[in-house]
Amino acid sequence: MKAIKLLPILLLFVAASCSSVRVYSDYDTNVDFSQYKTYAFHKKGIDKVEISELDKKRILNAIDKELSRKGMIKSENPDLLINIMTKERERIDVNQFNAGWGYGWGWGWNPFMWGGNNTFVSSSTEGTLFIDLIDAKKKELVWQGEGVGYLTENRNEKEKKINEFVAKILEQFPPKAK
Repeated sequence: MKAIKLLPILLLFVAASCSSVRVYSDYDTNVDFSQYKTYAFHKKGIDKVEISELDKKRILNAIDKELSRKGMIKSENPDLLINIMTKERERIDVNQFNAGWGYGWGWGWNPFMWGGNNTFVSSSTEGTLFIDLIDAKKKELVWQGEGVGYLTENRNEKEKKINEFVAKILEQFPPKAK
């Protein structure tokens, strides 16, 4: 009976851990972010990113969309330069379950336990996207956002996942005045 009660909680944790993007940001507290109205992509930095050109394009399009929602304009003479970096790591999860769930009555032999232990191994790719905002005049990093979550190889889901990463990261820009 305990197993049946724990199963929904376990499924909730699995679903929550697979679908979310964790975001973090850091910024220079001495910067007035209201001065930034225009942006451009830092081509030299973006060219160094080691991901497919199609994924770069997806990320840059998502950044364009989010920054334009915030009222910023892409410009040849920008206030901010946008750079991105990515990294990924393979994550291996090993879970062991007793096929009989290991619950019985009292001590000793349980006639209702069967099958022994089962081990399940799964792997997933966890990706990190960094979005750097650089003051174009001073050439100094003023804000950095980071999103960490699970990646997909499914081409139909890829654009949706990239849009989710970028939107969640840029939710934190500009930083709220304290």
